[in-house]
Amino acid sequence: MYVCSCFGITEAQVKKHADDGACTPRQIASACKAGTDCGGCVRRIQALLGRDCSRRDLVGQQREPVAAGGHPMAMPVAAQDVRLPDAA
Repeated sequence: MYVCSCFGITEAQVKKHADDGACTPRQIASACKAGTDCGGCVRRIQALLGRDCSRRDLVGQQREPVAAGGHPMAMPVAAQDVRLPDAA
């Protein structure tokens, strides 16, 4: 099944990149350009990366500091708004 219609990237390809170490939509975009055109597939990519990558990201890495207010989501909205770069 296609995940990214713009570049013809399949679910299997996204999973392969994840198995190779890509744990974020941005890393998937770097590997195959999925999510860099219309952006309609980014949520699907996030879902495919899901829980497995969350655990893999935390293994051996230090957690990010918690924002003022005691909760990671307490940071300003602008700091959370991350967009993938436009394809050149």
